[in-house]
Amino acid sequence: MLIEGLYKVNKITHSDSEIISEISLNPAHDIFKGHFPGNPIMPGVCMMQVIKELTEEVLKVEMNLQTSTNIKFMAKINPELNPDLKLKIDFTKEDGIVKLKNSTYFEDTLALKLNAKYKIA
Repeated sequence: MLIEGLYKVNKITHSDSEIISEISLNPAHDIFKGHFPGNPIMPGVCMMQVIKELTEEVLKVEMNLQTSTNIKFMAKINPELNPDLKLKIDFTKEDGIVKLKNSTYFEDTLALKLNAKYKIA
């Protein structure tokens, strides 16, 4: 985990092409003191890192971001109000490349959509 203590994995299930994970953010983590004081918001780059780490854990590989064709932040993720997130990651793995599509939700709210391509390190 690149940012120790930022989140914990409550549940993770997967098939040959899909990962479903439930995580809880740590609202007391130092990252939220600076982003933003009095109004904490999960940084988008940290969400991208979480998606990468969950995928690496399931596939048992290390990956490096190659391209991202679509990143849409649909709703702000406030760890004090909505610490529990559900991530759905559809993926394919071929010729040393992992392509994925992610949807991240809190409750019934779509917070993030991401399409990316990673090179297996």
